[in-house]
Amino acid sequence: MTISKGDKLPADVTLVKVTADGPDKVQSGDFFAGRKVALFAVPGAFTPTCSAKHLPGFVEKAADLKAKGVDEIACTAVNDAFVLGAWNKSGGSDDITMLADGNGDFAKALGLDADFTGFGMGHRSQRYSLIVNDGVVEEVNVEGPGEFKVSSAEHMLGQL
Repeated sequence: MTISKGDKLPADVTLVKVTADGPDKVQSGDFFAGRKVALFAVPGAFTPTCSAKHLPGFVEKAADLKAKGVDEIACTAVNDAFVLGAWNKSGGSDDITMLADGNGDFAKALGLDADFTGFGMGHRSQRYSLIVNDGVVEEVNVEGPGEFKVSSAEHMLGQL
């Protein structure tokens, strides 16, 4: 079942937050508690659409999102923390918190996992974005296959 507007995020999934001091395990419930988070998910760091459009859009619109009440902007992908850290250094910013979902447990728990084995990429996350307020989903934006429209920072700004 796919996560829906009004649902509470699963609280017991371990994600790995990329920090300056190295990887830091966090529970999903703790990370999303008590604040508004703009979360976007990509199929993979360094992939074409993710690197050319998705991440840069959130970097460019970070101040606008925060001006509309977003406390934190986070990106998740089924990659390890070292890959996400390198990706953020190469094209991201300190305004984006990277959350590694190395085994895809978070994507599966949301019902937003995807099978990319036909492309040699294994099981990944769908491309999506969520607005989460104190662990409750306020907006869900899931892309169709091969699309990049509704999960963008620009679309999210219109929802805030």
